[in-house]
Amino acid sequence: MSPFTVGVEEEYQIVHAADRGLRSRAKGLLREAHEELGEDGVSHELFLSQIECGTPICSSLREVREAVTRMRSSLIRAAERQELKIASAGTHPFSRWERQEFTPKERYLGIADEFQQVAREEVIFGCHVHVGIEDPDVAIHVINRVRPWLPALLALTASSPFWQGQDTGYDSYRTIIFGRMPMVDVPHHFASRAEYDDLIRVLVATDSISEPSRVYWDVRPSAHYPTIEFRISDASPTIDEAVMTAALCRALARTAHAEVLRGEPEVPLRTELLKGAKWRAARFGLEMDLIDLEGRHSIPAVDLVRKLLVRVHADLSEQNEWDEVAELVHDQLERGNGAMRQRNAFARSGKLEDVVDLVIEETARGTSG
Repeated sequence: MSPFTVGVEEEYQIVHAADRGLRSRAKGLLREAHEELGEDGVSHELFLSQIECGTPICSSLREVREAVTRMRSSLIRAAERQELKIASAGTHPFSRWERQEFTPKERYLGIADEFQQVAREEVIFGCHVHVGIEDPDVAIHVINRVRPWLPALLALTASSPFWQGQDTGYDSYRTIIFGRMPMVDVPHHFASRAEYDDLIRVLVATDSISEPSRVYWDVRPSAHYPTIEFRISDASPTIDEAVMTAALCRALARTAHAEVLRGEPEVPLRTELLKGAKWRAARFGLEMDLIDLEGRHSIPAVDLVRKLLVRVHADLSEQNEWDEVAELVHDQLERGNGAMRQRNAFARSGKLEDVVDLVIEETARGTSG
Protein backbone atom coordinates (compact mmCIF):
# COMPACT_ATOMS: atom_id res chain seq x y z
CA MET A 1 0.00 0.00 0.00
CA SER A 2 1.33 3.44 -0.93
CA PRO A 3 1.68 5.95 1.90
CA PHE A 4 -1.27 8.25 2.56
CA THR A 5 -3.81 6.38 0.51
CA VAL A 6 -7.33 7.05 1.69
CA GLY A 7 -10.51 5.01 2.01
CA VAL A 8 -13.95 6.01 3.24
CA GLU A 9 -16.56 3.83 4.96
CA GLU A 10 -20.10 5.20 5.14
CA GLU A 11 -22.95 3.83 7.25
CA TYR A 12 -26.37 4.54 5.72
CA GLN A 13 -29.93 4.51 6.99
CA ILE A 14 -32.46 2.29 5.20
CA VAL A 15 -35.67 4.33 5.11
CA HIS A 16 -39.17 3.43 3.91
CA ALA A 17 -40.22 5.63 1.00
CA ALA A 18 -43.74 6.24 2.33
CA ASP A 19 -43.48 6.89 6.07
CA ARG A 20 -39.76 7.86 6.20
CA GLY A 21 -39.09 5.49 9.11
CA LEU A 22 -36.18 3.06 9.38
CA ARG A 23 -36.79 -0.41 7.98
CA SER A 24 -34.93 -3.64 8.75
CA ARG A 25 -34.47 -4.52 5.09
CA ALA A 26 -30.70 -4.88 4.73
CA LYS A 27 -30.82 -8.51 3.54
CA GLY A 28 -32.81 -7.81 0.39
CA LEU A 29 -31.01 -4.54 -0.25
CA LEU A 30 -27.63 -6.24 0.01
CA ARG A 31 -28.63 -8.79 -2.62
CA GLU A 32 -29.55 -5.97 -4.98
CA ALA A 33 -26.49 -3.84 -4.20
CA HIS A 34 -24.00 -6.71 -4.56
CA GLU A 35 -24.73 -6.84 -8.28
CA GLU A 36 -23.15 -3.41 -8.80
CA LEU A 37 -20.83 -2.94 -5.82
CA GLY A 38 -19.65 -6.49 -5.17
CA GLU A 39 -19.59 -8.27 -1.85
CA ASP A 40 -16.53 -6.34 -0.66
CA GLY A 41 -18.08 -2.96 -1.43
CA VAL A 42 -21.25 -3.21 0.64
CA SER A 43 -21.99 -5.08 3.86
CA HIS A 44 -24.20 -5.53 6.89
CA GLU A 45 -23.92 -3.43 10.04
CA LEU A 46 -25.12 -3.93 13.61
CA PHE A 47 -28.81 -3.46 12.71
CA LEU A 48 -30.78 -4.60 9.68
CA SER A 49 -31.89 -0.99 9.16
CA GLN A 50 -28.26 -0.05 8.42
CA ILE A 51 -25.97 -0.79 5.53
CA GLU A 52 -22.28 0.03 5.11
CA CYS A 53 -20.36 0.83 1.92
CA GLY A 54 -16.61 1.21 1.58
CA THR A 55 -14.60 2.81 -1.19
CA PRO A 56 -11.65 1.08 -2.81
CA ILE A 57 -8.21 2.30 -1.81
CA CYS A 58 -7.91 5.81 -3.29
CA SER A 59 -4.89 7.97 -4.05
CA SER A 60 -6.58 11.27 -4.88
CA LEU A 61 -9.60 13.28 -3.79
CA ARG A 62 -10.98 12.86 -7.30
CA GLU A 63 -10.93 9.09 -6.78
CA VAL A 64 -12.65 9.49 -3.40
CA ARG A 65 -15.40 11.60 -4.95
CA GLU A 66 -15.92 9.16 -7.81
CA ALA A 67 -16.02 6.17 -5.45
CA VAL A 68 -18.47 7.74 -2.97
CA THR A 69 -20.67 8.90 -5.84
CA ARG A 70 -20.70 5.41 -7.33
CA MET A 71 -21.49 3.81 -3.96
CA ARG A 72 -24.39 6.11 -3.31
CA SER A 73 -25.75 5.93 -6.85
CA SER A 74 -25.76 2.14 -6.84
CA LEU A 75 -27.27 1.85 -3.38
CA ILE A 76 -29.98 4.41 -4.10
CA ARG A 77 -30.99 2.58 -7.28
CA ALA A 78 -31.09 -0.74 -5.43
CA ALA A 79 -33.20 0.80 -2.66
CA GLU A 80 -35.69 2.35 -5.06
CA ARG A 81 -36.38 -1.05 -6.60
CA GLN A 82 -37.59 -2.11 -3.14
CA GLU A 83 -39.56 1.08 -2.36
CA LEU A 84 -36.84 2.23 0.01
CA LYS A 85 -34.69 5.33 0.37
CA ILE A 86 -31.10 5.82 1.54
CA ALA A 87 -30.26 8.54 4.06
CA SER A 88 -26.88 9.57 5.44
CA ALA A 89 -26.89 11.28 8.85
CA GLY A 90 -25.66 10.40 12.32
CA THR A 91 -29.10 9.48 13.71
CA HIS A 92 -32.61 9.00 12.39
CA PRO A 93 -34.88 11.77 13.69
CA PHE A 94 -37.79 9.72 15.00
CA SER A 95 -37.53 5.94 14.50
CA ARG A 96 -37.51 4.04 17.80
CA TRP A 97 -34.57 1.90 18.78
CA GLU A 98 -36.97 -0.73 20.17
CA ARG A 99 -38.18 -1.52 16.65
CA GLN A 100 -34.75 -2.15 15.11
CA GLU A 101 -33.61 -5.74 14.54
CA PHE A 102 -30.05 -6.88 15.13
CA THR A 103 -28.30 -8.38 12.13
CA PRO A 104 -28.38 -12.16 12.76
CA LYS A 105 -24.66 -12.74 12.39
CA GLU A 106 -22.32 -14.04 15.08
CA ARG A 107 -20.32 -10.81 15.38
CA TYR A 108 -23.37 -8.59 15.86
CA LEU A 109 -25.29 -10.99 18.08
CA GLY A 110 -22.17 -11.18 20.23
CA ILE A 111 -22.15 -7.39 20.59
CA ALA A 112 -25.86 -7.45 21.48
CA ASP A 113 -25.31 -10.13 24.13
CA GLU A 114 -22.23 -8.48 25.63
CA PHE A 115 -23.42 -4.89 25.82
CA GLN A 116 -27.17 -5.43 26.32
CA GLN A 117 -29.20 -2.19 26.58
CA VAL A 118 -26.30 -0.02 25.40
CA ALA A 119 -26.12 -2.07 22.21
CA ARG A 120 -29.89 -2.07 21.72
CA GLU A 121 -29.94 1.73 21.63
CA GLU A 122 -26.91 2.13 19.37
CA VAL A 123 -28.83 2.99 16.21
CA ILE A 124 -26.20 5.43 14.94
CA PHE A 125 -24.34 6.07 11.71
CA GLY A 126 -20.78 7.27 11.13
CA CYS A 127 -18.25 8.13 8.47
CA HIS A 128 -14.83 6.48 8.94
CA VAL A 129 -11.69 7.49 7.06
CA HIS A 130 -8.64 5.24 6.66
CA VAL A 131 -5.29 6.86 5.88
CA GLY A 132 -2.45 4.61 4.79
CA ILE A 133 0.67 4.72 7.01
CA GLU A 134 2.87 1.66 6.67
CA ASP A 135 5.22 2.13 9.64
CA PRO A 136 3.26 1.07 12.76
CA ASP A 137 5.59 2.95 15.11
CA VAL A 138 5.20 6.21 13.21
CA ALA A 139 1.44 5.64 13.02
CA ILE A 140 1.15 5.73 16.80
CA HIS A 141 2.91 9.09 16.97
CA VAL A 142 0.73 10.42 14.17
CA ILE A 143 -2.34 9.45 16.20
CA ASN A 144 -0.93 11.31 19.22
CA ARG A 145 -0.55 14.48 17.15
CA VAL A 146 -3.91 14.51 15.36
CA ARG A 147 -5.93 14.18 18.57
CA PRO A 148 -6.18 17.96 19.30
CA TRP A 149 -7.97 18.53 15.98
CA LEU A 150 -10.66 15.87 16.36
CA PRO A 151 -13.17 18.30 17.98
CA ALA A 152 -12.94 20.65 15.00
CA LEU A 153 -13.64 17.73 12.67
CA LEU A 154 -16.63 16.73 14.80
CA ALA A 155 -18.07 20.26 14.83
CA LEU A 156 -17.81 20.45 11.03
CA THR A 157 -19.42 17.06 10.43
CA ALA A 158 -22.08 16.85 13.17
CA SER A 159 -25.37 15.62 11.68
CA SER A 160 -27.38 14.04 14.52
CA PRO A 161 -29.44 16.61 16.46
CA PHE A 162 -32.67 14.56 16.68
CA TRP A 163 -33.25 11.29 18.54
CA GLN A 164 -36.48 9.38 19.21
CA GLY A 165 -38.59 12.29 17.98
CA GLN A 166 -36.90 14.99 20.06
CA ASP A 167 -34.33 17.71 19.50
CA THR A 168 -31.57 16.58 21.86
CA GLY A 169 -29.86 19.97 22.11
CA TYR A 170 -26.70 18.35 20.72
CA ASP A 171 -25.36 18.76 17.20
CA SER A 172 -23.88 15.25 17.43
CA TYR A 173 -26.03 13.12 19.68
CA ARG A 174 -24.46 10.12 17.96
CA THR A 175 -21.31 11.00 19.91
CA ILE A 176 -23.20 10.78 23.20
CA ILE A 177 -24.89 7.48 22.35
CA PHE A 178 -21.67 5.89 21.14
CA GLY A 179 -19.78 7.20 24.17
CA ARG A 180 -21.63 4.77 26.44
CA MET A 181 -19.76 1.85 24.88
CA PRO A 182 -16.48 0.77 26.50
CA MET A 183 -13.22 1.54 24.69
CA VAL A 184 -14.77 4.60 23.03
CA ASP A 185 -13.47 8.20 23.14
CA VAL A 186 -10.24 10.04 22.50
CA PRO A 187 -7.26 7.69 22.87
CA HIS A 188 -4.64 8.35 25.50
CA HIS A 189 -1.10 9.32 24.51
CA PHE A 190 1.20 6.40 23.69
CA ALA A 191 4.97 6.64 23.98
CA SER A 192 5.49 3.87 21.41
CA ARG A 193 3.82 1.16 19.36
CA ALA A 194 5.09 -1.35 21.89
CA GLU A 195 3.13 0.41 24.63
CA TYR A 196 -0.02 0.31 22.49
CA ASP A 197 0.48 -3.38 21.61
CA ASP A 198 1.00 -4.23 25.27
CA LEU A 199 -2.27 -2.52 26.20
CA ILE A 200 -4.14 -4.46 23.51
CA ARG A 201 -2.65 -7.74 24.76
CA VAL A 202 -3.76 -7.02 28.32
CA LEU A 203 -7.26 -5.96 27.20
CA VAL A 204 -7.68 -9.23 25.29
CA ALA A 205 -6.11 -11.34 28.05
CA THR A 206 -8.49 -9.87 30.66
CA ASP A 207 -11.54 -10.31 28.40
CA SER A 208 -11.99 -6.53 28.36
CA ILE A 209 -12.21 -6.85 24.57
CA SER A 210 -12.59 -9.99 22.49
CA GLU A 211 -10.20 -8.84 19.75
CA PRO A 212 -8.29 -5.66 18.76
CA SER A 213 -11.00 -4.18 16.53
CA ARG A 214 -13.23 -3.80 19.61
CA VAL A 215 -11.22 -0.69 20.49
CA TYR A 216 -13.54 2.01 19.16
CA TRP A 217 -11.47 5.16 19.72
CA ASP A 218 -12.05 8.33 17.70
CA VAL A 219 -8.80 7.60 15.90
CA ARG A 220 -7.03 4.27 16.10
CA PRO A 221 -4.60 1.97 14.32
CA SER A 222 -6.61 -0.32 12.08
CA ALA A 223 -6.66 -3.92 13.27
CA HIS A 224 -6.74 -5.18 9.67
CA TYR A 225 -4.90 -2.71 7.42
CA PRO A 226 -1.70 -0.59 7.53
CA THR A 227 -3.78 2.51 8.20
CA ILE A 228 -4.95 4.80 10.92
CA GLU A 229 -8.72 5.12 11.09
CA PHE A 230 -10.53 8.35 11.93
CA ARG A 231 -13.91 7.50 13.51
CA ILE A 232 -14.92 10.85 15.02
CA SER A 233 -17.33 12.02 12.32
CA ASP A 234 -21.08 11.58 12.00
CA ALA A 235 -22.31 10.15 8.71
CA SER A 236 -21.88 12.72 5.92
CA PRO A 237 -25.18 13.91 4.42
CA THR A 238 -23.58 15.07 1.15
CA ILE A 239 -20.84 13.79 -1.11
CA ASP A 240 -19.01 17.10 -0.65
CA GLU A 241 -18.94 16.53 3.13
CA ALA A 242 -17.58 13.01 2.71
CA VAL A 243 -14.79 14.30 0.45
CA MET A 244 -14.08 17.18 2.85
CA THR A 245 -13.84 14.80 5.79
CA ALA A 246 -11.50 12.45 3.94
CA ALA A 247 -9.32 15.35 2.78
CA LEU A 248 -8.95 16.89 6.23
CA CYS A 249 -8.20 13.56 7.89
CA ARG A 250 -5.51 12.74 5.35
CA ALA A 251 -4.00 16.22 5.52
CA LEU A 252 -3.84 16.03 9.32
CA ALA A 253 -2.16 12.62 9.11
CA ARG A 254 0.37 13.77 6.50
CA THR A 255 1.18 16.92 8.48
CA ALA A 256 1.71 14.95 11.68
CA HIS A 257 3.74 12.30 9.83
CA ALA A 258 6.15 14.96 8.53
CA GLU A 259 6.58 16.37 12.04
CA VAL A 260 7.36 12.92 13.44
CA LEU A 261 10.03 12.31 10.79
CA ARG A 262 11.56 15.75 11.47
CA GLY A 263 11.69 14.97 15.17
CA GLU A 264 9.63 17.99 16.18
CA PRO A 265 8.57 17.95 19.83
CA GLU A 266 4.99 17.04 20.60
CA VAL A 267 2.87 19.29 22.80
CA PRO A 268 1.51 17.16 25.69
CA LEU A 269 -2.22 17.35 26.34
CA ARG A 270 -4.23 15.95 29.21
CA THR A 271 -6.99 13.55 28.23
CA GLU A 272 -9.47 15.50 30.36
CA LEU A 273 -8.99 18.55 28.11
CA LEU A 274 -9.38 16.47 24.97
CA LYS A 275 -12.61 14.93 26.27
CA GLY A 276 -13.94 18.34 27.31
CA ALA A 277 -13.19 19.76 23.88
CA LYS A 278 -14.90 16.84 22.19
CA TRP A 279 -18.02 17.21 24.35
CA ARG A 280 -18.26 20.92 23.50
CA ALA A 281 -18.02 20.12 19.79
CA ALA A 282 -20.75 17.46 20.08
CA ARG A 283 -22.98 19.80 22.07
CA PHE A 284 -22.62 23.05 20.14
CA GLY A 285 -21.19 22.19 16.73
CA LEU A 286 -20.32 25.37 14.84
CA GLU A 287 -22.61 27.75 16.73
CA MET A 288 -20.75 28.47 20.00
CA ASP A 289 -17.25 28.76 21.38
CA LEU A 290 -15.14 25.61 21.36
CA ILE A 291 -11.88 24.78 23.11
CA ASP A 292 -8.67 25.72 21.34
CA LEU A 293 -6.39 23.03 22.73
CA GLU A 294 -3.25 24.72 21.38
CA GLY A 295 -4.07 28.07 22.95
CA ARG A 296 -5.82 26.53 25.98
CA HIS A 297 -8.77 28.90 25.82
CA SER A 298 -12.19 29.10 24.18
CA ILE A 299 -12.67 30.61 20.74
CA PRO A 300 -15.58 30.73 18.29
CA ALA A 301 -16.02 27.43 16.47
CA VAL A 302 -15.48 29.08 13.09
CA ASP A 303 -12.10 30.38 14.27
CA LEU A 304 -11.13 26.90 15.45
CA VAL A 305 -11.97 25.51 12.01
CA ARG A 306 -9.85 28.23 10.45
CA LYS A 307 -6.98 27.20 12.72
CA LEU A 308 -7.45 23.65 11.46
CA LEU A 309 -7.08 24.93 7.91
CA VAL A 310 -3.92 26.80 8.88
CA ARG A 311 -2.61 23.59 10.42
CA VAL A 312 -2.95 21.69 7.12
CA HIS A 313 -2.36 24.57 4.67
CA ALA A 314 1.24 23.70 3.81
CA ASP A 315 0.44 20.05 3.21
CA LEU A 316 -2.64 20.73 1.09
CA SER A 317 -0.74 23.32 -0.96
CA GLU A 318 2.11 20.90 -1.57
CA GLN A 319 -0.38 18.28 -2.77
CA ASN A 320 -2.28 20.80 -4.96
CA GLU A 321 -5.40 20.21 -2.87
CA TRP A 322 -5.67 23.53 -1.05
CA ASP A 323 -8.14 25.31 -3.32
CA GLU A 324 -10.56 22.38 -3.40
CA VAL A 325 -10.47 21.65 0.34
CA ALA A 326 -10.58 25.29 1.42
CA GLU A 327 -13.66 25.79 -0.77
CA LEU A 328 -15.37 22.71 0.69
CA VAL A 329 -14.74 23.91 4.25
CA HIS A 330 -15.84 27.47 3.40
CA ASP A 331 -19.06 26.15 1.87
CA GLN A 332 -19.71 24.05 4.97
CA LEU A 333 -19.27 27.05 7.24
CA GLU A 334 -21.59 29.10 5.01
CA ARG A 335 -24.46 26.60 4.89
CA GLY A 336 -23.93 25.08 8.34
CA ASN A 337 -23.24 21.52 9.35
CA GLY A 338 -25.83 18.79 8.91
CA ALA A 339 -27.34 19.37 12.34
CA MET A 340 -27.96 23.05 11.61
CA ARG A 341 -29.57 22.27 8.26
CA GLN A 342 -31.82 19.62 9.81
CA ARG A 343 -32.97 22.03 12.52
CA ASN A 344 -33.72 24.64 9.86
CA ALA A 345 -35.82 22.10 7.95
CA PHE A 346 -37.78 21.26 11.10
CA ALA A 347 -38.28 24.95 11.92
CA ARG A 348 -39.84 25.53 8.50
CA SER A 349 -42.54 22.86 8.83
CA GLY A 350 -42.50 21.35 12.29
CA LYS A 351 -42.38 17.88 10.71
CA LEU A 352 -39.59 15.41 11.33
CA GLU A 353 -40.54 13.65 8.10
CA ASP A 354 -39.35 16.79 6.31
CA VAL A 355 -36.02 16.44 8.10
CA VAL A 356 -35.71 12.90 6.71
CA ASP A 357 -36.63 14.19 3.25
CA LEU A 358 -33.84 16.76 3.49
CA VAL A 359 -31.32 14.09 4.42
CA ILE A 360 -32.53 11.79 1.61
CA GLU A 361 -32.20 14.64 -0.89
CA GLU A 362 -28.73 15.61 0.33
CA THR A 363 -27.58 12.00 0.27
CA ALA A 364 -28.58 11.68 -3.38
CA ARG A 365 -27.30 15.08 -4.48
CA GLY A 366 -24.74 14.68 -7.26
CA THR A 367 -25.55 11.00 -7.91
CA SER A 368 -27.38 9.38 -10.77
CA GLY A 369 -29.83 7.82 -8.32
